[in-house]
Amino acid sequence: MCCDLKRRFLLLYATQKGQAKAIAEEICLQAGAHGLEADMHCISEMDKYNLETEKDPVVIVISTTGTGDPPDTARKFVKKIRDKTLPPDHFAHLQYGLLGLGDSEYTFFCNGGKTVDRLLQELGAQHFYDTGLADDCVGLELVVDPWIDGLWLALKEVFLLRKEKEDMSNNVSADPHVGHEMNLSSKIQILNLEDEGVRSSDGPSHKLIDINVVASATDTEPSLVHSVPPISQSALNIPALPPEYIEVQFQDTHGENPHLSSLIKEGTTFEVPVTKASQLTREDAVKTALLLELDIADTAFDYQPGDAFCVICPNNVNEVEELLHILGLSEKGENFVCIKVKQNTKKKGATRPQHIPERSTLKFILTWCLELRAIPKKAFLRALVECTSDAGEKRRLQELCSKQGASDYTHFIRESNVCLLDLLHAFPSCKPSLNLLIEHLPKLQARSYSVSSSNLYQPGKLCFVFNIVEFPACPTRPVLRKGVCTGWLAELVAPLLHTNKDTLDIKRESSSTEKISIFARPNNTFHLPSDPSIPFVMVGPGTGIAPFIGFLQHRQKLREEHTEWEFGETWLFFGCRHQDRDYLFKDELRCFHENGTLTHLKVCFSRDSSTTEVAQPKYVQDVIRLYAKEVARVLLKESGYFYVCGDKKHMADDVSDAVLDVLSMEMEVDKLEAMKTMAMLREAKRYLQDVWS
Repeated sequence: MCCDLKRRFLLLYATQKGQAKAIAEEICLQAGAHGLEADMHCISEMDKYNLETEKDPVVIVISTTGTGDPPDTARKFVKKIRDKTLPPDHFAHLQYGLLGLGDSEYTFFCNGGKTVDRLLQELGAQHFYDTGLADDCVGLELVVDPWIDGLWLALKEVFLLRKEKEDMSNNVSADPHVGHEMNLSSKIQILNLEDEGVRSSDGPSHKLIDINVVASATDTEPSLVHSVPPISQSALNIPALPPEYIEVQFQDTHGENPHLSSLIKEGTTFEVPVTKASQLTREDAVKTALLLELDIADTAFDYQPGDAFCVICPNNVNEVEELLHILGLSEKGENFVCIKVKQNTKKKGATRPQHIPERSTLKFILTWCLELRAIPKKAFLRALVECTSDAGEKRRLQELCSKQGASDYTHFIRESNVCLLDLLHAFPSCKPSLNLLIEHLPKLQARSYSVSSSNLYQPGKLCFVFNIVEFPACPTRPVLRKGVCTGWLAELVAPLLHTNKDTLDIKRESSSTEKISIFARPNNTFHLPSDPSIPFVMVGPGTGIAPFIGFLQHRQKLREEHTEWEFGETWLFFGCRHQDRDYLFKDELRCFHENGTLTHLKVCFSRDSSTTEVAQPKYVQDVIRLYAKEVARVLLKESGYFYVCGDKKHMADDVSDAVLDVLSMEMEVDKLEAMKTMAMLREAKRYLQDVWS
């Protein structure tokens, strides 16, 4: 009876950086083992599915981007279902389950998924399975894996209920009690037994691995390469082996690589020269901050203060060479390769990865296309198991991708920022093929930076600030590594920094021919108030000061050009470790303050010892509390704006708590009422954040 059920479901994904697509592919892969058929499409491919007429259950996997927005691929879909003219029963026929991806480090956690969920509900669609919200801050797999595990039973219930309805409508038996019908739970048990048969014979969704390694009595602490009981003595449930689907063909060394602009789908790219570079911190500062100036005068690139833009960056050249060496392909780096989908692959809907050019050199692909520093997903670890010859190493990789090894994966892979090269060093008998890397390594993403200038103040120039990110050596990472983009930029502009120190002839800087490729990433909300008379507060410790330099430059120019205008007061709360080591833009801020562009400048230094009897506040949130009445006045009485920029984990949440305390104290209400007021400020786009984790 069960075999004749129509057991197709529509699987839609909306992805920004590939996470949602990878999870949808995992669902698609597992579906076959449960006797189900997933009809998978990107949510933007609206010509390939029709929710208005869809009769089968729908599964949606959707990420969140920006300040709580759905991914770019979901924009048209969201616009369509937001249509106010649609009746409230427009999707009354639709049954769906939704998995949202997000990061609780950000204010609007999983808002992309929540938005689609709410809109579908408002149009009458019904859940057949509870919505899942996965948090990238603690590990998506903590929610994703159990959500997928529970999905199959929920889908079976949908199909069985539908079958029962069909049987009831077709039942012409004179005696309705004849034992041809079974209750729902009995049918589900039969389906589960069927699945067990499928798993044992046709590619399991989870395979039981017997113990093949016993922990040494001398090793008592777990590590990346070593486990301890109970996991070292457990049978393991590991994911299904992802089917290979890429074929790599090596060609000759003749030809040209594609232009970098062809790799970017998000907008127009511009190749612009770096005209100036300055180190803003002293040599003994904990972090090194650089200011770069780009010449955009001969381009159509446009921006507003508060906007961000993206830099197209390569992987570290030494890491590329090292990977080529490990793969045994050092002699093939300059050969062009052709990437094709394998004939007869078992991967459903397999296509060539769009971030890989049809024809380019191997070195170009490893340098510009693949994120070599990506934290390997469990599916990648599962594939690497098959490329590992040493029994102990194979077992440990099995543990790390198993259900039983979830905690080890989180600690030794995810939280340790382990990348492919780290794994290949740790497991030297692992020799993956090139096609495997292309299948599993995600697209090398351009890096986003806040603009730190005003086109009105500095026409034809674009400035930005960044710390050189460093990942120190540790047990899972044998060498110190710098950030992919910040390390590359620092190396690129090193000659300019040398020029700045050794000569006062600033004109020499413009002779640099170093260029970088950028594209715009406009911010829809993080802008100055349209009415210049409205006051605003800026909170930007460390490099979080960046957009506010642009704000103040813009405001100063407006004050010079429109002396008759009324301008609201401006507040800046800035903090750093040491006043004499990393006080960024100290002279510029003093000038803004002295000429009246910046009404109030409040600074604090967390590592400097106080010379006064009264302890000085160490952090910006402490200073905000000191000026509670003034902050409350700006926000509540004068309808002002409040901007926060910088580190989310160690600053933005603390600032938010401080503002809640200010509102609660000055409004004389409890914290719940203060939270409601804060929510209203966010909704009105008067409490704005530009933060990173």
